[in-house]
Amino acid sequence: MKRIGILLADLFDEREFIYPYYRVLEAGHRAVVVGPEAREYRGKSGLAWKAEVSAQEALPLDGLLIPGGFAPDYLRRSPEVLALVRNLDAQRRPLGAICHAGWVLISAKVVKGRKVTGFASIREDLENAGGLYQEAGVVVEGHLVTAQGPKDLPRFMGAFLSLL
Repeated sequence: MKRIGILLADLFDEREFIYPYYRVLEAGHRAVVVGPEAREYRGKSGLAWKAEVSAQEALPLDGLLIPGGFAPDYLRRSPEVLALVRNLDAQRRPLGAICHAGWVLISAKVVKGRKVTGFASIREDLENAGGLYQEAGVVVEGHLVTAQGPKDLPRFMGAFLSLL
């Protein structure tokens, strides 16, 4: 059983959190909900979910998923979240980011020279950070899996879980 972190902050996209959460469980792994702080966060539609641990306390993890929504703008402001992302990237652990979650990868400085995708409105951000933007629903570059949005969740999670 692997420990897979799923990052959470206020205004997360419920679809991009709940679907991965249950797919991780369905695959027989442990889903560890991680936030900048261990507390309750509210999604875009009002769903509340508690982060079990803070980013500072989250390790060891075998992989990390970052849902989109507006939450990535909050997540990227947390030095502990960015350190967690950089740590897992350096260990070549599976790292998944969907929709606006590319903002977290940008702030963690892990996109330069890598093939990535994300929601259309952050394409320029990804390219300005040195990412090699691909116009595709899901892009896999080594241990990094990125996706454009909710419609890509099945392929995104299939690609992520296959890296475990």
